[in-house]
Amino acid sequence: TGADAQVVAARLDLKKAEADLKRRLPLIAAQAESPEIVQHLRDGVEQARAAVNAAEAQAAAAHAAIEGTDVAQNPVVMQARANFRAAWVAAQRNAIYAPVSGYVAERSVQLGNSVQPGQQLMTVVPLHDLWIDANFKESQLRHIRIGQPAKVVSDLYGGDAEYHGKVIGLGAGTGSVFSLLPAQNATGNWIKVVQRVPVRIALDNKELDQHPLRIGLSTDVTVDIRHDQGGVLANTPTRQPVAQTDVYDQMASKADAEADRIIRANLSHATAAN
Repeated sequence: TGADAQVVAARLDLKKAEADLKRRLPLIAAQAESPEIVQHLRDGVEQARAAVNAAEAQAAAAHAAIEGTDVAQNPVVMQARANFRAAWVAAQRNAIYAPVSGYVAERSVQLGNSVQPGQQLMTVVPLHDLWIDANFKESQLRHIRIGQPAKVVSDLYGGDAEYHGKVIGLGAGTGSVFSLLPAQNATGNWIKVVQRVPVRIALDNKELDQHPLRIGLSTDVTVDIRHDQGGVLANTPTRQPVAQTDVYDQMASKADAEADRIIRANLSHATAAN
């Protein structure tokens, strides 16, 4: 270990200091050497001996800390394992994986470019899993409930394609209140404008596969308000996260497996050498 190596180095320094002093002692007996130099050498021997004692104490403490543990639990091995794991994951993440399947849009990166962490490279649009945010007038929201069926017609296909979906949520506010400078209507001197609130409509993925839509298209949405059993506010999430992946979790588990494999291989080589 590192502590044992320090003990060996300290003992070598002590041996050298003692040899230097031994060579100078006959010279001082013959009055051919300055007493100050010899005293300096004696002090060097004492310092080297103290360094040996300190190194041996550190080595004893290090051995006591790992006594009764196997090689894999050795602090030095665990530190090396952690360093290898971080380096392995960093090397694997040089290949960037998209969290969803879709179509590339707004690509800003080109072949040969250097990229930085956090830099946007492109937009991946999952066209097989889209939804509609229908902006209904506030006067139309009275009877809209979560779970009501809806029909959607897109200007892209006209009347040739009709999508069937259901209401999965109503917006918590109009678009204007979330703007950078929302309108201030508390003064009383204002013109009333009918506000619109987004209503999210989930679509059938099979119908989307038959007639793919694009982001930002205009649609005509009709909600069947005869089904009034649902609530106005959602209590639980009705959809799973779209942009979700376990690819990085798999990298971590693979890094652990590779580190364990290397430790086992080194142990087998050490056993064979003995």
